[in-house]
Amino acid sequence: MLPVLWSFRRCPYAMRARLGLASAGQQVSLREIVLRDKPEAFLKTSKSATVPCLDFGAEQIDESLDIMLWALSQSDPEDLLAMPALGHELIAECDGPFKAALDRSKYATRFQDSDPLEERAKASAFIAKLEAQLGASPWLFGMAPKLADVAILPFVRQFAHIDQTWFASEPWPAVQSWLAAFKASDRFTRIMQKYPPWQPSDTGHPFPES
Repeated sequence: MLPVLWSFRRCPYAMRARLGLASAGQQVSLREIVLRDKPEAFLKTSKSATVPCLDFGAEQIDESLDIMLWALSQSDPEDLLAMPALGHELIAECDGPFKAALDRSKYATRFQDSDPLEERAKASAFIAKLEAQLGASPWLFGMAPKLADVAILPFVRQFAHIDQTWFASEPWPAVQSWLAAFKASDRFTRIMQKYPPWQPSDTGHPFPES
């Protein structure tokens, strides 16, 4: 029996989990869910009731970064884990202050005590840091992607899609090229394949597909 990955296609946390599994070549049975109508089987499995959740039956991994690290600990053919400590610091900043500001900018009606433009400015400070880190390199730490690239890019994509015209007008050419290359990649196309919502009669879809 393959481990079961509960996922939602557009969720950046689920995207990063699928990217890690795809890089490792670690096959799972993917079950796509609809967040507004979460299946009972999923709610019984995920302690947090959020995607992604990797279910081994006897145990579960309920955090996206932990799923990535588990998959890459099994196999890391692209050497994603070979990065400096700064990479882990950037992931922590992405998951903390940047994601908080992103959410308050994107979902302004949920955070009525926040100014979405002020929050966008806070998020932009992180994008500027990534711009400086990229410099003239295609990836954060040189000529090949590392865990930080794969873990952060889904959230930069989410931020850029709030207002793509505005994002394209900002002085972030390196980040814009980095994001464009990611979105145009075969890996991104494969992990964004659409699946019908899981039904109790389904076993799930093999992922990544060979």
